[in-house]
Amino acid sequence: MKAEITPQEYEAFKTFLQDACGILLGDNKQYLVKSRLRRILEENNLNSLGELLDRLKRVGRSGLRELVIDAMTTNETLWFRDNHPFRILQDKLLPEFAERNSLQPLRIWSAACSTGQEPYSVGMVVDEFRRNRPGKLRDVKIIATDISKSVLEVARRGEYEMIAIGRGLSPERQQQFFSPSANGGWQIKPQIKAMVEFKELNLLERYMLGKFDIIMCRNVLIYFSADLKKDILTRLHGALNPGGYLILGASESLNGLPDLYEMVQCHPGIIYRKR
Repeated sequence: MKAEITPQEYEAFKTFLQDACGILLGDNKQYLVKSRLRRILEENNLNSLGELLDRLKRVGRSGLRELVIDAMTTNETLWFRDNHPFRILQDKLLPEFAERNSLQPLRIWSAACSTGQEPYSVGMVVDEFRRNRPGKLRDVKIIATDISKSVLEVARRGEYEMIAIGRGLSPERQQQFFSPSANGGWQIKPQIKAMVEFKELNLLERYMLGKFDIIMCRNVLIYFSADLKKDILTRLHGALNPGGYLILGASESLNGLPDLYEMVQCHPGIIYRKR
């Protein structure tokens, strides 16, 4: 990117990004835009953000549009992030659903799953619960979604470099749930991988995923406007089974919607039950 981003270009790009995927860029984030889009501009012989926006207007829903969204939404993640949700899953939610004795599979949705650490972490907790309480938990299906094609490709492979493995994963779980791969990385074991199905999904669009008992939508709503956040939370409510639970990120809250969700204090941690 040879030219500096003008205020007009930045405002136009903010509008594009919010319309495309809901992300609301704050003020003075030009450095982030430049760093994440530099390679795309170079590879497409574009000299400025304005030229990129003009190209996007001409080509519409194209591969270039997807590359831009991908670059702006890709974030690093880690295993068992924030810890509390996984302890709540292990100590409260899985025992509760195990006692319901339903013949239907327990369905868990990991929204904005990035490179797969969250849904695979959920799978590890499920596997540990089954080992400790054999025969108590029915079939479990984890659906993991993200808007980014590139992170989903990584997630589906289930193979990670050592630097990624070390972010939040204990040595004991590494040995339990991973095998060394031929190229020096670590491959998630088949019994965990088989639990998770990855799908491309934009949270702003209509969901065709069925109903869920637990939805984890963590550390993504903070990027949306208040109106979009309310809209997404309302649609997540519609995707929950009666008595299902919503788990948000540590810095996220409902900010209303008392008719839809009941707050459940877990000491530590808060989750939300569908009313």
